[in-house]
Amino acid sequence: MAMFKNESHLWQSTCDAFEDEHLPGAVALWTGLYACQECNHEIASNEGDLLPPANHHRHASPEAIRWKLIVYADQRAKEF
Repeated sequence: MAMFKNESHLWQSTCDAFEDEHLPGAVALWTGLYACQECNHEIASNEGDLLPPANHHRHASPEAIRWKLIVYADQRAKEF
C-alpha cells in the first residue's frame, strides 16, 4: 500500500482516471503509482511508458492482472 508522511503533498481527487483499469503492457496515461487489482502490487510509471507485462509478477491467472492509477504524480496536478 502506498504511504506518505506529509499529507500537504497530496490532495484528494474524484477524477475518473482513478477508476480506469489498464491491461498489462498498455501505455500509461498518467505519471504516478499504479496498483495491480489482483494482488495490490504497486509500480511507478511515467506517462507514455508501458505498464509492466503480465509476467512482471506471479498470479494464478495472468489474465487477472489489471493496473489502476492510485497516485497521480505530476507538476501539472492542478490541471488534472
